[in-house]
Amino acid sequence: MVRRPLGNHHVGPDTLLVTSDTTRTEQVASETENDRKPALDALLAPARVVLWDFDGPVCRLFAGHSAERVAVGLVEWLEGQGLRGLLTESERESPDPHAVLRAVDLRHPGSDLVAELEERLTQEELRAAASAMPTAWADPLIRTLAAVGRRLAVTTNNSPRVVTTYLTSRGLTSCFAPHVYGRTRDLHLLKPDPDCLNRALRAVGAAPSAALMIGDTPSDCLAARRAGVPFLGYARNKKKEELLRDAGATHVVDSLEPVLAAVRRHA
Repeated sequence: MVRRPLGNHHVGPDTLLVTSDTTRTEQVASETENDRKPALDALLAPARVVLWDFDGPVCRLFAGHSAERVAVGLVEWLEGQGLRGLLTESERESPDPHAVLRAVDLRHPGSDLVAELEERLTQEELRAAASAMPTAWADPLIRTLAAVGRRLAVTTNNSPRVVTTYLTSRGLTSCFAPHVYGRTRDLHLLKPDPDCLNRALRAVGAAPSAALMIGDTPSDCLAARRAGVPFLGYARNKKKEELLRDAGATHVVDSLEPVLAAVRRHA
């Protein structure tokens, strides 16, 4: 019998009774981690450029400022303009503010209405940035990648003003600047269109095969595939992992810690 510090099964206040079942569980976890190392190494080795989605892999932008509430606010503003009929019922009920923005742009592309709605969303994202929650291990991974000479860029559907605001607050601007490629007024070019990835690749002068994208949504996965960029999915829960797998993601991690470990192994 082995005693270890605090765990799920306790003998006394500060010891853990390790049974044969516990040992087997640890062995399985270790085997899974060992199986993952070659795949991460193979993804990271040729990647001279790492493209980051923002909301998810870098931080949870709406951790303290509900995205669903923002979507409701945009719908209510449209209704206040007498434009309730512009959206379908499912679009009015969408918890995703980008879905509302896309729907309006689909019907009135490039209009002043779309420009006003996009600016309203940007202001809500800026408010959200003040309470955004950093993704675990993201900051040290970003700093380590930059320190070992990898070029970094943000490729996101969020406003670039929001990304810059957040990166500045975390002291990460120098790791990315000036390579932040976010939402423009050409809303039909939001991911899954690969436009922001292609802009990043052109700016740094890199071939798609020399890059890696880290993203957490099916649209990230699809955009990377269309750009010809290898993709690493980040899923903070099982539902997100299932969505990424369904979109065709082969490599998915539930933490950025093993990615950081892989970078350090080969630094």
